[in-house]
Amino acid sequence: MFQTNRTTCALFAGTWVRDDTYPLYQYSNCPVIDAEFNCQMSGRPDSGYLKYRWQPLNCQLPRFDGLVFLSKMRGKTVMFVGDSLGRNQFESLICMILAANPQTQTQMNRAMPLSTFKFLEYGVSISYFRAPFLVDVDVMQGKRIVKLDDIAGNGNAWRMADVLVFNTGHWWGHEGSLRGWDLIQSGGKYYQDMDRLVAMEKGLRTWANWVDSNVDITRTRVFFQSASPDHYNKRVQDALLRPHLGTGPMSLTKSPNEWSAAATATTAKNCYGETEPMKGTTYTSTYADQMGVVNEVIREMHVPTYLMDITMLSELRKDGHPSIYRGDFSPSQRANPQKSADCSHWCLPGLPDTWNELFYTVLFY
Repeated sequence: MFQTNRTTCALFAGTWVRDDTYPLYQYSNCPVIDAEFNCQMSGRPDSGYLKYRWQPLNCQLPRFDGLVFLSKMRGKTVMFVGDSLGRNQFESLICMILAANPQTQTQMNRAMPLSTFKFLEYGVSISYFRAPFLVDVDVMQGKRIVKLDDIAGNGNAWRMADVLVFNTGHWWGHEGSLRGWDLIQSGGKYYQDMDRLVAMEKGLRTWANWVDSNVDITRTRVFFQSASPDHYNKRVQDALLRPHLGTGPMSLTKSPNEWSAAATATTAKNCYGETEPMKGTTYTSTYADQMGVVNEVIREMHVPTYLMDITMLSELRKDGHPSIYRGDFSPSQRANPQKSADCSHWCLPGLPDTWNELFYTVLFY
């Protein structure tokens, strides 16, 4: 039984334990998994990473039950808003519900920026709205402009949701060809760049003001998911793929004994060849700067916003990324894990299922 007394149950602190009753569904039974997350279909040779359950301190998580989810959410909409990690979680939740009711009538509409999956018999909608910065991004004269003070365009799509799950993080730190803007607009001025932590805080405060001004707390619940960590080697991979955020590091640096032989055989260590979680119950977050901003902004909000603090438990799962086992990778990308390995997203089935087990627990218990 899950203890509802949160003072004795630290949901987001704990350890990963082997459990052969996992995974909660099979990739072959879930048609919504994108090729980039479908590691088993894309030839990942190991399956041990699927056999781990999150064990919080001092309590047991309730087993996810898709039929319970549908009955409790009858007639309602759950919307994930943010970057592709939100899409990871959106697809995971659909798969978890379908596993309990595979014959139920459904309808899927994929579009940009809004995709929606409907469980027609229950009137339940699960949606994903792509907004990697949460705030609006406009295109003017061919240039992408992140508008740190404006969220009305995106926000209009969120108004009618009964449960909102927001995330943002990775895109604030991207550089070069991965950078998501040409200009930043703030306070009526345009900037080619600015301190990323300052930009993120400005954007988050615009988001918080929107939530406080537009969310009816009698009908809508709001969640914010903390940063999903990547597992690139900091010294080498920062130059290739992932930059710094402000002055704080964006990527994990592991000590040599935390990496498998397959990973250390390459000149740049990343998640390639990793097959087991890291041991232990705690891990120092390298996202402390981001989390400090998130905590401060949420603390000052008027609308109750539950922080899903999944960063630490996810940091332990260096084995959970697609690496080279993405369905959209070319043979040359697969042959060069040092440069190509995806150590940012997560395999499905996989870690996002645990995020949804925790989401289910907080939502209903």
